Amino acid sequence: QVQLVESGGGLVQAGGTRRLSCAASGSIFSINAMRWYRQAPGKQRELVAMITTGGTTNYADSVKGRFTISRDNAKNTVYLQMNTLKPEDTAVYYCNAEVKLISRATVDSWGQGTQVTVSS
Repeated sequence: QVQLVESGGGLVQAGGTRRLSCAASGSIFSINAMRWYRQAPGKQRELVAMITTGGTTNYADSVKGRFTISRDNAKNTVYLQMNTLKPEDTAVYYCNAEVKLISRATVDSWGQGTQVTVSS
């Protein structure tokens, strides 16, 4: 009913930048909070950043001042601008969204993930 498709991952050198995008499509009435998570090898998935419908944001301490989350409600898309990347930012990045469907049911949707690798 809802698909989230991430893009923008890849290989980048330490200190570089990368912009991730996540577009939602399907039987969408509205989208509440949108989030970016990441999971590094051998580690648990962690919340990186969150943005509400109104634009309020929260960040993990490890990315504050370096990453910026934003959204385009008209396009049902969320972005993650990543600056001053570090090798420890290497992970698979997942998009997550609380979606209210046309049926008015609410679902918690996930993207397939996009790999970001930061070389030292």
